Amino acid sequence: MPGLSKSKYTKFCQCDKALWLKTYRPELEVIDDATKARFEAGNVVGDLAMGLFGDYKEAHAEKPAPSPQPSAGQGSTQLDLVAMTAQTKQWMDDGVENICEASFIYDGNYCAVDILHKTDDGWAIYEVKSSTYPEFKGRPAEIEKYAPDIAYQKWLLTQCGVNVTGTYLVCLNSDYVRHGALDLQKLFVTVDMKEMVANELLKVPNNVTLAKATMVSTEEPDTDLDTHCHVPYDCGFWTYCSRHLPKPSVFDVYGGKGRGGFTFAKKVDCYKNGKCYKNGKVTFEDLRGESIGAIQDLQIACMLDQREHIDREEIGKFLSELTYPLYFLDFESMQDAVPQYDDAKPYTQLCFQYSLHIKERADAPYQHKEYLAPSDGSDPRRALAEQLCRDIPMGVCTVVYNKTFECTRLREMAEVFPNLAVHLMDIHDHIKDLLVPFQSGHFYLPAMGKSFSIKSVLPALFPNEPTLNYHNLNSRVQNGGDAMTIFPRIKDMPADEAAATREALLRYCELDTWAMVKVWERLCEESD
Repeated sequence: MPGLSKSKYTKFCQCDKALWLKTYRPELEVIDDATKARFEAGNVVGDLAMGLFGDYKEAHAEKPAPSPQPSAGQGSTQLDLVAMTAQTKQWMDDGVENICEASFIYDGNYCAVDILHKTDDGWAIYEVKSSTYPEFKGRPAEIEKYAPDIAYQKWLLTQCGVNVTGTYLVCLNSDYVRHGALDLQKLFVTVDMKEMVANELLKVPNNVTLAKATMVSTEEPDTDLDTHCHVPYDCGFWTYCSRHLPKPSVFDVYGGKGRGGFTFAKKVDCYKNGKCYKNGKVTFEDLRGESIGAIQDLQIACMLDQREHIDREEIGKFLSELTYPLYFLDFESMQDAVPQYDDAKPYTQLCFQYSLHIKERADAPYQHKEYLAPSDGSDPRRALAEQLCRDIPMGVCTVVYNKTFECTRLREMAEVFPNLAVHLMDIHDHIKDLLVPFQSGHFYLPAMGKSFSIKSVLPALFPNEPTLNYHNLNSRVQNGGDAMTIFPRIKDMPADEAAATREALLRYCELDTWAMVKVWERLCEESD
């Protein structure tokens, strides 16, 4: 079995310790839901891209894996890489124009090229990614991170005697809007990686030698935390590698937004000439008085002194902008790398559900309304937008938590459904954001830690209230990621499981808006 694949090579390029841990301690890797979703999207996009240049052959062969209990039934299978390389060579000799998962082995190194395309005097490598372009056209690092992967493939194919005539990156076109059947030529964008790959190609032989040495070493590399822990990808071994840090540490400081934010890179070594982790500024006590930023300084002081910070005057100003009747709104959405419906782009957030808690006046009881789209695989947006316009009158104050999400969804629906645009944009224009008092530093409790999301604020405000604990919900849906991934799957579930899952979705979304109600009530109490 070849030892060094392109995934292992790129992992080494990011961090030698990560490759060693992947080899010897894979159980320590934490793969979060976002990473799993990225892998799933990559598989979908990769399968679809196979047809980009027309007819193709896919190298694929399996062999039975040894089963620990042969009598218990059929064992699992693993790829037969030797057979796949033989397939690839035969098809190249036969002049097949497009070979997907084209496989090559050289001196214990292995790679499978997503698409190997025949040219007049050789073969071109096409690496398929589920990223979008030209969305990141102005950010070279978003493209450069793929260069080591492609350079390794070019090097390996060259060692195998293949004349590589071009190296390309295939991405999803962020400007593509689906109308009717998918148009692969418009869905995908091809980026010439010639210059970036040329720069990386010079490093490959030495990197291969070092990576293979790392994989056979019995000693774990003594590689410290650095920017490579999150660049170009978040490392799944962060929890293990950061176990020596005190709690809280510099990495538990609020990051913030924009260019002035306290980014991970600044926490490592780029803040004030290296006055953070690499220069011994690790604990909150180390950071006291460093003037990192207003919110960060407030967080550090409150956590060290275990005190709360409540600016009642500013909270009062914020609350004065909220007028009855109040409509507390929360959307849930799903996201497809490849658009399923008309008027959708890659990764469009498609709203399929909302919850509303309504308070008409100060002495009125709360009303609750909700909407959950049918689970039949149809486009959920139109019916949701129509019901939303029926449930929220024009001119009323709509309260959300982190308005960027809801406002963006409303603008998108207004663009897709012009006859509803006036009403949808009226809702948009009357939105007030409950996040503001917390993100602005007007209300801070040490229990909030480094996050002002409602999932952090709510338990900090109500630590002993089980009805406000998301972990007490049905395990099917306890967060937005659960909701996003499970809704599209309901159509394929048995009836009883589908009904239970829909109920779990309703109760989760209801808690989101009820949580907003309780946060608003707490703000009102503190401002009195």
